[in-house]
Amino acid sequence: MYRLFGIIYALAGPTLAGILITAALTMNKFDTMSMIYAAAAGFIVAIPAAWIVAKQISENI
Repeated sequence: MYRLFGIIYALAGPTLAGILITAALTMNKFDTMSMIYAAAAGFIVAIPAAWIVAKQISENI
């Protein structure tokens, strides 16, 4: 399951970071710290999301 988690996290992390950066840009947050916070939040939120998805996939196989 850890290998599956790593693969899913490798896809979910940048995706969520990109979504949050886009959201920050639409709120006119063009400063560097806002971009860093949005990217970090995306990578942090991706950890439990990838874990839940990997758990669901491994239980259903």
